Amino acid sequence: MTIRVLVWGENRHEQAEPEVAKIYPDGMHNAIRRGVEARLGERATVRTATLDDPEHGLTEEVLAETDVLTWWGHAAHGEVADEVVERVHRHVLSGMGLLVLHSGHWSKIFTKLMGTTCTLRWRSENDRELIWTVAPSHPIARGVPHPIEIPAQEMYGEQFDIPTPDELIFISSFSGGEVFRSGCTFRRGNGKIFYFSPGDQDYPVYHHPDVLQVIANGVEWAAGDPGRRELPTLLRYEVGDFFNGHGYRGAMHNKEGAQ
Repeated sequence: MTIRVLVWGENRHEQAEPEVAKIYPDGMHNAIRRGVEARLGERATVRTATLDDPEHGLTEEVLAETDVLTWWGHAAHGEVADEVVERVHRHVLSGMGLLVLHSGHWSKIFTKLMGTTCTLRWRSENDRELIWTVAPSHPIARGVPHPIEIPAQEMYGEQFDIPTPDELIFISSFSGGEVFRSGCTFRRGNGKIFYFSPGDQDYPVYHHPDVLQVIANGVEWAAGDPGRRELPTLLRYEVGDFFNGHGYRGAMHNKEGAQ
């Protein structure tokens, strides 16, 4: 099946800062969109949405038709409506894939899914970044060099306050000697999540072919079973009945909740 991808971007730096607009004249979200389209071709259809769209472009109808959502935010995390975050959270738990990019580590949706502060150390001083593959057999690492070299980038360093990843795919090192868990996977409910750190707005990282290849690989990995969406539910089973769960509303409603 074709993977339905939605590339979400805050799209504020590109509007307010000429130096960012020069790098991304039609927004980082469109640079990412083109990169995914070029690498996945007919295997994916790719749309975009931004913070200033109605409901941030993340309506119930849009999310129901999205297999993988990519998320880039930075300066306006607090402007993302809580009800939209709850909606995205429900869809991730139900099976929608999520790629969180760079400063999206501090987004409402990522911190909610991780259950931690997701804070880190950083420095923006034209640092060279080397992205080392530590899980070369993982599909997200397919077709990328070891290491990926980014000549100029913002430094992200440990401690990165996240839960222990299900899989660690990449570790980055920087010219100041710092290291960072830059490519991590998680599973929440029926959804698959990939965090990938390269991508500060002040540098042309989303024009880097290897970075775009990792994102495209992440989209394919996170898609899971496209079109299937099911929120995990608590079901009650009779002894010896392994296949037919019954509705269950909780301990105080045991008999009433059984259907």
